[in-house]
Parts: sequence; C-alpha cells; structure tokens
Amino acid sequence: MSDTVMLKRVALVQYGLGQPPKLSTDGIPILRATNITRGKITEPGLLRARLEDLPLDRAPLLKEGEILVVRSGAYTGDSARITAKWAGSAPGYDLRVTPLAINSRYLAYALLGIAAQDQIKLVSSRAAQPHLNAEELGELQVWMPSSDEQRRIADFLDAETSRIDRLLALQTTVLERLDERESAIVDLAIDELIDRVGTTPFRRFIIAMDQGSSPQCDAVPASDDEWGVLKVSCLRPGSFFPDQNKRLPEDAVPDVRNEVREGDVLITRANTPQLVGSTAVVPAVRRKLLLSDKIFRVGLSPLLDAHYVAWIARGTRVRSFSSASSNGASQSMANIRFEEVKEWPIPHIDLPEQKRVVAELDRSRMQTDALRSRITRQLTLLAERRQALITAAVTGQFDVSTASGRGED
Repeated sequence: MSDTVMLKRVALVQYGLGQPPKLSTDGIPILRATNITRGKITEPGLLRARLEDLPLDRAPLLKEGEILVVRSGAYTGDSARITAKWAGSAPGYDLRVTPLAINSRYLAYALLGIAAQDQIKLVSSRAAQPHLNAEELGELQVWMPSSDEQRRIADFLDAETSRIDRLLALQTTVLERLDERESAIVDLAIDELIDRVGTTPFRRFIIAMDQGSSPQCDAVPASDDEWGVLKVSCLRPGSFFPDQNKRLPEDAVPDVRNEVREGDVLITRANTPQLVGSTAVVPAVRRKLLLSDKIFRVGLSPLLDAHYVAWIARGTRVRSFSSASSNGASQSMANIRFEEVKEWPIPHIDLPEQKRVVAELDRSRMQTDALRSRITRQLTLLAERRQALITAAVTGQFDVSTASGRGED
C-alpha cells in the first residue's frame, strides 16, 4: 500500500475572501459554506458581487479543480470541488485547496472520506465552536497511491456515486410528492367544508391571547430539569418540537405565566415567509418550557376544537394568508400581527363534525408518515453506502480495477 502524505505537500491551502465585499444583485457568484453540501456546489443562498469590488490580489477567482472546505460552524470540513460551471466564482470565507501534485478528482473524494473527516473533526473541535484553519487542514494525512491509481479511483467513484446520487434524487422526489399529496388532501377537505358552510373569522372563537418574552439565554438546549425558552423552530405546521429551546441561565427568574401546558394552541408570529403562522397543539410535554415573544398562545372558545384549528391552519388558504399579510426587513424573516391572525378564515362546523374531520386527517397523516419514514430510511442507507464506498476507495481497502460497476454511467 502507498504511504500517506500531508495535504500541504501535494496541494496549496489558502484562505478565501474573509469579510464579504459589497454585494450586488448581479456579477460574480460568491461560494460560501451554505453553498457546499457533501461534495456538491448548490445555488440556494448564493451571493454575488461585481468584479471591481472583489480583492482579486488577495483572493483570485476560483479555477476548475480547486476544492472549497468549510472552515467553521456545524458543517466544518464539508467540501466540494469546483466544476466548470463554477469556475470564475469568488471564494467566500472558507478554505480553498489548489491541488498541485495530486489528482484533483481523487483529492476531492479523499477529503469526503471518513478517515479525513475524523481528522478534521479532531482538530476543529478543540474550540467551543468548530473551526478549521489553513495550517490544520494542511497537516491532514491523505493516502497517496500512484497517479494512475488515483485516476482509476476517481473514475470508479464518479460512476458509483453518480448511480447512488440518481437513487437519492428519485427518493427525494418521492418525498416531495408525498408532501404535495398530503397538502392536497388537507386542502380538499377544507375546501369542501368552505363550499358547504363558508368561513367565519378566527376572532369569533378567541377568548384569550398572550405571548412570552425572550430573555438572554444560553446557546444550548435546556435539560429536562432546567428552564428553557422555546425557539420559533419548535413549531412547524401541525407539529411541536419541545427540544427546540434555549436554556435559561441559572440566575434568571422564569416567568411561570409563560410556561406551556398540554393542549395549548401555539402560533409563530415571526419566521420565514413560508413558516410564519405555523400552528400546533402542545402534546403531553415536560414542565419548565417557556413561550418566547415570537410565539402567540391562543385560548379558544368551547365551540372550536384545538386540533381542528391546527389542521385548518395547515391549509393553503391560511398559509397563504399568513405569508401575504406578513412583513419584515428581509425575505428570510417575516412577522405577523395578532390582528391578522384573528382574520384567518375558519369553516365553522359543530364539534362532533370537527372531531370527525380531525380523525380522518390524522389517519391520512399516519399513513403518509409511515411511507415517509420508510423512504427517509432508504435515503439514510444510500448516504451511508455512498460514504462507505468513498472511504474504502480512498484508503485502499479494495482494488477498484476489479470492483463491479467500474466505468458505468
């Protein structure tokens, strides 16, 4: 087996731009950590800057074959190779690796392998926040087979990972179709009710409303015996996630009036335009969880079932109403006022029928969740297979020239 070498012996490791330049709606793409996902460059969140505003003397534009490595945060060490499509982009804050005496495609796979990721995790976790500098990345040990073997490994992995990626894409599409199907079922049920009984403003059924406060909290979740303040991510349409909270410091006095209880109806007043107004009923939950000032709690008239409200709020009518009536300083965060929540259109039917609608939609959701769970498990297994295959190939655990699938599309 060939020896390993330090990355800095076969590649140049440099820093990117550092502070972002003046941004523009057009111009050169700036590739950041948000655009790097498991070996691929993605477009969501892409920033741009004009060429004349870029410090090209300090951070030249990226070339095909270079590799960007995430420098800090939860995804420290994730990386992606610059393809022809992204050549000429600007590097963001992250590290840029320029292969010199090593095959570019082979190195890109080597950096994704478990052996490399374990080394990166070890050095980047020495601080409270994961962080990787150029010197540390340069000392990464990489298995260095012959040039011909590097090319064979890269060819093999190109073929095999492409096949797995196609399967991943198909399964992801199925998940998207399931979400669309579930949304269509909910909307159909709501539209049938509205066609039959019309709508009544939500305010007719509200007898109380409050919201919490947002004191300075620790940036970690509270344990079960500690007080925690709920984040807006604790709510998704129809779902409540109690672990999405921030620990209240020991010297802070909790306002027990803001403690959530089973059966509470919660609505987010601030979130992305797609999620603002997310509504859920609190299930059986532990004590010591507090409302933040970005979450409404609504007290309902006995004429309205809490779970029925949550299902109506998942429908496209209310979701669109919330998004359209929201306001905010950016496209990433929106706010709604309680006056707007009170105008939500609710089809008013009697309580027994409300419970029947809830039961039918719950059954449909259980069936969809069962399918979603199986597909998610398949996605996990495929991702694990991809990772294991890359790791085995770039550490010499098998001979790719005799492995099945070599050279296939």
